[in-house]
Amino acid sequence: MKYNSYYMLRICETYNMLQICQTSLAVGHQYSSLGSQPILCGSIPGLVPKQLRFCRNYVEIMPSVAEGVKIGIQECQHQFRGRRWNCTTINDKAIFGPVLDKATRESAFVHAIASAGVAFAVTRSCAEGSATICGCDTRHKGPPGEGWKWGGCSEDVDFGSMVSREFADARENRPDARSAMNRQNNEAGRTSLNDNMFLKCKCHGLSGSCEVKTCWWSQPDFRVIGDYMKDKYDSASEMVVEKHKESRGWVETLRPKFTFFKPPTERDLVYYESSPNFCEPNPQTGSFGTRDRACNLTSHGIDGCDLLCCGRGHNTRTEKRKEKCHCIFHWCCYVSCQECVRVYDVHTCK
Repeated sequence: MKYNSYYMLRICETYNMLQICQTSLAVGHQYSSLGSQPILCGSIPGLVPKQLRFCRNYVEIMPSVAEGVKIGIQECQHQFRGRRWNCTTINDKAIFGPVLDKATRESAFVHAIASAGVAFAVTRSCAEGSATICGCDTRHKGPPGEGWKWGGCSEDVDFGSMVSREFADARENRPDARSAMNRQNNEAGRTSLNDNMFLKCKCHGLSGSCEVKTCWWSQPDFRVIGDYMKDKYDSASEMVVEKHKESRGWVETLRPKFTFFKPPTERDLVYYESSPNFCEPNPQTGSFGTRDRACNLTSHGIDGCDLLCCGRGHNTRTEKRKEKCHCIFHWCCYVSCQECVRVYDVHTCK
């Protein structure tokens, strides 16, 4: 999927982050000096004061914010590739259509993975030296372990999470249930990065020996975050909305619907509206249906033809594919392969 400037703006509208990506796309890699920040940020309509202040102070990392939203969407599409709702995007003002209008599990996942993506991309960009306002994390290292010492560049996930929090949560300050839900899920996405940081090490010495080993904290591949958040999606907590009056007026809060389950923590996703079944096209819910979707004939899971096709049955066709085969390694050092044509059965939903 190609992410041009128009498309990225549509992505950002989905997350109430249009202004972030407008800044990112306008600046790109061509900003000339930090002195232009107030003019650039001040010319963007619709920024709330908190966003405006942050944009002026951190304009050079805005391209990383846009990149983070992009990788979040790509991961969403990977994780749901075999589901009735497969994170389908449309070239419209709201990139997912009406799907995110309701407070469903799907909406919870999208907010979480996008917030995690922004934190991830900013953190990685800082560690790579792409911005002058951030860099490596020198705090909370603790003593080195046996046989290794601290070195390299520990990724500053706290800074990346702060950037994500400042923008993704800036508009979620209303005293209603949906803002409370979005804040919870945004934070769950960011927390997933801290939970999955790992110690990465490199050996130093002659002929590949490990006389000296240096280690640093690193983020995992974003696929690890996607897998982690997909598990959170499957175990998301259903909530109910409660209204009560405070000095500032009526306030909506969320509480677990089922008291015999463990209440959600900051690491868990929450929702309070049921999802549509996504079997048939429905413009009101944003469902595209599952007709013509490829299904797995041998699977008994949701990607299998029985469940994915919603009981309508499936069609089967044969497809010829060219593939490399009979590969031989030649000393030294290349591999030669032949090209084979193989026939596959392709099953699609009726």
